[in-house]
Amino acid sequence: MAEGCIFCAIADRTATAEVVEADANCVAFLDINPATRGHTLIIPRRHSADLHEIAAEDLQNVMAMAQEIAGRMPQRLGATGVNLLNSWGEAAWQTVFHFHVHVIPRYDDDPLKLPWIPTHTHAEDLAKVAEELR
Repeated sequence: MAEGCIFCAIADRTATAEVVEADANCVAFLDINPATRGHTLIIPRRHSADLHEIAAEDLQNVMAMAQEIAGRMPQRLGATGVNLLNSWGEAAWQTVFHFHVHVIPRYDDDPLKLPWIPTHTHAEDLAKVAEELR
């Protein structure tokens, strides 16, 4: 547990949250500032700040629980889709530095929009970026 981490406190039940599911490795709870009805956060019990730090086993456990929770959303909440979101770093909108995945149910009339405007990229630019990432 990291001192002062609200998500660690939720994981060990010293802070209040509306828990949807919990097991030995992860906790799923409702976001207090939801994007849509049913917006759920999945966290590993073991603290890691972000995607760079999380152990592969913890990441696997978080994603398995995210898949399970997301799978319930269409039937139980009437969602017509689901987004998974992880933010790594302040520039990517991370505000709590305990790794977490947002499971956001989507509805035909919800207010969420794609956060970027897709633009065409030339093949040579794609090849250059691909080479940089290899």
